[in-house]
Amino acid sequence: METRWDELDTKLSPPILNAINDLGFSFMTPVQAACIPLLLKNKDVAAEAVTGSGKTLAFVVPLLEILQRRAEPLKPHEVGAIIVSPTRELAAQTSEVLTHFLRGLPWSQLLLVGGRSVAQDVADLRANGANILVATPGRLEDLLERKHDLNLPAAVKSLELLVLDEADRLLDLGFEKSLSTILSYLPKQRRTGLFSATQTKEVALLVRAGLRNPVFVGVKEKTSPSNTEVVSTPSTLSNYYMMCEPDQKLATLVSFLKSQPAMQKYMIFLSTCACVEYFTVILQTLLTGVQVFAIHGKMKKKRVQVFDSFRAADSGVLLCTDVMARGVDIPEVHWVVQYDPPSSAAAFVHRCGRTARIGNEGSALVLLLPSEDAYTDFLHRNQKVRLERLEAPAPAANVLSRARRLQLQDRAVADKATQAFVSYVQAYAKHECNIILRLKDLDLGKLATGFCLLKLPKMPELRGRDTACFQPVDVDLNDVAYKDPQKESSRLRKLREYRQTGVWPGRSRAAAGGATQPWALAQERRLAQKARRNKRRTGKQRLKEAGAQPPRRKKKPRTLSKDEMEELVRDVALIKKLKMKKVTQEEFDSQFFGDMSD
Repeated sequence: METRWDELDTKLSPPILNAINDLGFSFMTPVQAACIPLLLKNKDVAAEAVTGSGKTLAFVVPLLEILQRRAEPLKPHEVGAIIVSPTRELAAQTSEVLTHFLRGLPWSQLLLVGGRSVAQDVADLRANGANILVATPGRLEDLLERKHDLNLPAAVKSLELLVLDEADRLLDLGFEKSLSTILSYLPKQRRTGLFSATQTKEVALLVRAGLRNPVFVGVKEKTSPSNTEVVSTPSTLSNYYMMCEPDQKLATLVSFLKSQPAMQKYMIFLSTCACVEYFTVILQTLLTGVQVFAIHGKMKKKRVQVFDSFRAADSGVLLCTDVMARGVDIPEVHWVVQYDPPSSAAAFVHRCGRTARIGNEGSALVLLLPSEDAYTDFLHRNQKVRLERLEAPAPAANVLSRARRLQLQDRAVADKATQAFVSYVQAYAKHECNIILRLKDLDLGKLATGFCLLKLPKMPELRGRDTACFQPVDVDLNDVAYKDPQKESSRLRKLREYRQTGVWPGRSRAAAGGATQPWALAQERRLAQKARRNKRRTGKQRLKEAGAQPPRRKKKPRTLSKDEMEELVRDVALIKKLKMKKVTQEEFDSQFFGDMSD
């Protein structure tokens, strides 16, 4: 049975009710109906609810109502409430919701996240104060521990409510130490709300550390009124999967996006930051007339700007990593596409939750390779998520040739392609579900074709693998130039030096020398070292048998003299010239071995 906002046992203040009505919410969601009365009755609450269930209002509304009921109004430099969020995007979104409510209320708020200077935050707090802080853990910890120019611990003595939003994500990102530090500065007599999409052992430990006699609230969804199976995703979400070959995966994605109606929003999740960087450049060319955005964890100030632009856009495609998988609310996302299976089954659910939020309908799609077909059963067993198969459209034409043409026109794109492929393979090897998603089952040749590489990179994972199906481009990569004149000038300078010395500038000459040493000489050195080790081992064993203690000798580091180093560099450069056929074998023998008649 649905509960109206004005039907709460403890009536809300008119300004707060008016703000809720302006947002167009007539009825409370289950998590709101369960948590708000408890927080207003001075209870600590630990809530678990499926993603997109309205958790933000479940703590924003009671937070404001608690401050409204204070016997003494907050002074400008007194902090009455703190909301801790795992990412700056989620913190900015919560701050935006608060801004809507605070229009008719007397309190101020301040957003404390990375991307702007700490000095500016300190100046704002000292000059204007703030009654509500919305912060990421690292920035809040930093400000609490600043002693010489800010006394934030004194300001938080008036704290009424602490909210830990997306608590499981806070712990996944390694903020345990920061949270412990923050809790040590806060008054014990406070209310605490902990909100999470999943309850883990780590979250349970945080509950015991930060909450006093909490009330646990769990809100689940059923697939239908007649089905008692509890699921982890909203009932208004349609989940699909699509099978495609590794070499056709990008072309299939392009074809799928082109087949959908215009003026829709898509979020495409990729496994690494490098994949986001590369595929953004490719899709900006392949999807004409479509806005393509990119967000990943290595972006700094630009992240907030891109996030705001995508939220404001009527349509477009956002490529992102799991930094966007939790909590963020982007209006009218029609499709969530998972280009790769995520690193964990829980992350799959959180990604899907970016659509079908608060009762709206949405669709989610994961692209699977033939070797990954068991992943659907794994998801059902692990997260109670059922996926319906969607037939793959015919792959878009000329994707491989157009992507390679981009790389040949700009070496920077070719670099991004190689980095994306390497990072993808390395991430796949570390996948949580490595029983089903096994690197040895991947056709790395087809995968490299799917990444539209010009040539295969040198990496251990390719050693001994059959990549015959990959057709490299017949081009000398040294002839591929950067579009950026400054980068190209630097590359050409290094290339000239490399051709003269045989060593790429910036590399260790000793490492280069060791790497290019003749095999026979290296083998002779290894055998000599092995013989010396065996001799020492035998001597020590004899001393032990005789009851004596082997003497301990301090090893002296072997260093090359200046003359030896110069001779080594000359030899390496000569070997390089021989490999590049700049000298004949006779010239090489004469210069390398000298006159042997002596």
